[in-house]
Amino acid sequence: MAQFADIILAEQSEALDRTFQYRIPPELQGVVRQGSCVDVPFGRGNSRKQGYVIGLTDTPSFEVSKIKEIAGLTEGAVRVNGELIGLAAWMRQQYGSTMSQALKMVLPVRTKVRPVIRRQIDLKADADTARAALEQCRSKHQKAKVRLLEALLADGTLPATLAAQKLNIGSQTLKALERDGLIEIRESFLRRGKQVILLIPEISLTYQTVMRFYRRYGDRVSIVNSRLSEGERYEQFQRAKRGELDIMIGPRSALFTPFPNLGLIVIDEEHDMAYKSEQAPRYHAREVAIQRMKERDGLVLLGSATPSVDSYYAAEQGAYRLFTLKERAVHGSILPKVWVEDLREELKTGNKSIFSRRLQAQMEQCLQRGEQMMLFLNRRGYAGFVSCRSCGEAFMCPHCDISLTSHRSGELVCHYCGYRIPIPRVCPSCGSPYIAGFGLGTQKVEALTAQAFPGIRTLRMDYDTTSGKGGHQAILEAFAAGEADVLIGTQMIVKGHDFPNVTLVGILAADLSLNGSDFRASERTFQLLTQAAGRAGRAERPGQVVIQTYQPDHYAIRTAAEQDYEAFYQEEIPFRRLMHYPPAGAMMEILVTSPSERTADAVIRQLAECIRRRQQGAPVQLIGPGTPAVGKIKDQFRRQLICKSADAGQLIRVREALEQVATPRDCYIQFDSCL
Repeated sequence: MAQFADIILAEQSEALDRTFQYRIPPELQGVVRQGSCVDVPFGRGNSRKQGYVIGLTDTPSFEVSKIKEIAGLTEGAVRVNGELIGLAAWMRQQYGSTMSQALKMVLPVRTKVRPVIRRQIDLKADADTARAALEQCRSKHQKAKVRLLEALLADGTLPATLAAQKLNIGSQTLKALERDGLIEIRESFLRRGKQVILLIPEISLTYQTVMRFYRRYGDRVSIVNSRLSEGERYEQFQRAKRGELDIMIGPRSALFTPFPNLGLIVIDEEHDMAYKSEQAPRYHAREVAIQRMKERDGLVLLGSATPSVDSYYAAEQGAYRLFTLKERAVHGSILPKVWVEDLREELKTGNKSIFSRRLQAQMEQCLQRGEQMMLFLNRRGYAGFVSCRSCGEAFMCPHCDISLTSHRSGELVCHYCGYRIPIPRVCPSCGSPYIAGFGLGTQKVEALTAQAFPGIRTLRMDYDTTSGKGGHQAILEAFAAGEADVLIGTQMIVKGHDFPNVTLVGILAADLSLNGSDFRASERTFQLLTQAAGRAGRAERPGQVVIQTYQPDHYAIRTAAEQDYEAFYQEEIPFRRLMHYPPAGAMMEILVTSPSERTADAVIRQLAECIRRRQQGAPVQLIGPGTPAVGKIKDQFRRQLICKSADAGQLIRVREALEQVATPRDCYIQFDSCL
């Protein structure tokens, strides 16, 4: 029996981010296992720290007399299973973080909480009485009760946790899983006693989707998301660990469900940036899912109507297998008719409205038919850019092929390499003096819509209107119930929603994401426009889409209008290869933050010089040092360095070398290898 335990401390400190060895006392022999959370003496005196056992051994690492003894198991702590410890170690090595940070990512609940009592709701009334109550609730617009009664009429009973969910509408990939073909994949795993994880972007979690699976598998399906309490999340993970569940549905945190016999991970809308963690370790759920399944006889299924270029490239290279769905999710529906309106021509005709003449006419016809529309403002998440209103030319960095961002200093700045110029007074391409930054908000769009169409009923969906609990759902339910003619919003209105009465989508300011300071700007623009266009005509009625842009000939806009992913990819991938951007090359961002601007500048220069001195193997190209898009957050100055290499392993070695560089205590370094 093992006498020693290799332990990683739970404290998040780079200085302590290594393995310590402790002796297992006789009374804990056989009790302390891999994944156990233990208390250990550390330092002088009676100081104790909490740690996780990552390995057991009979071989001491140094003189036995100097090895301290484990004090005991941490009271109420949750044990991590061995597979997830290995996954955490891989994440720490792949993405750069402390082992403690990685362990806490795979163990979202650190301590036990009071178990949640499992309750269910039964329909005791007869069907006729229940239907009468349902109609009464409908007449009073009691939407939550309507949905609950509808579910109970269909099933007779359902878990209270499902009944309480405020979720929305199913997405294409999950509907495809219910059809012939891909349903077969899921069923084959379940028949073999394997479990399944379905990952969905948080905003796309849907009541209908959960109920579809619940009707088939009963309480063998569960969900985790941010709406659950810590106790509820703990209970669902414990049920999975005990083998009481077959399917777990949720956002990226569901990836770490401790299933004992996991066989299939489905990632719906795999291109969505919600799958990218913004805290250390900055992992991507797609990569971690693949790593988790490497040691198993399992499968990862990625689903998207607009796959990420990374995934499509992997399929092209033979690393993934590609399956194509030729039909829309709703049988009989067809792709909408799309118009691309050149705002430069609108300006020439004297139309200074936010609505092109085409869009105005389509909106009037939509209102006359009693149908609904969506106005999508492609804005959120992208810094403002400056362009010429006459020719549409955006000011670009000559070194990085990305747009320059306007700063209050009166300069245009590249956030990749630091190139900067004063804001020109005239356009260098056409000589026009009509140069301005592009700024348009959802509130202004709502006001201008009401002004142009008196009496129109509007709903606005943005950060302000959805910040309260249940904000998203209240707006979506009201729109689905026909309480508004138009839904106005940013990216959150185009992700996976399915409104049968929506026949018109107007896309305002398509150029905003196109000119984002990111090498993936064209990809994200194509994805957003394609998704937005896909909201129109999803049922029997044909759909219409109007895309308004200053760059109608740009391939991202042109191919989105044609709903042609392959054409977009064939235009985009040569650019990635030319610039050695992922997936044709590997990149890593190094971000330095400090309350001292001088310290941040000095440290980022020190790291750049260290990389130049340590060039080994595949060459590493440096871009910067420079200032990221947001140079200061909460009084912390931020500096950035971008590394590129044909060899991803070389960047990992660079990161490991930089982790050994001594830096000031008030300086924090973050690495991101999945930009």
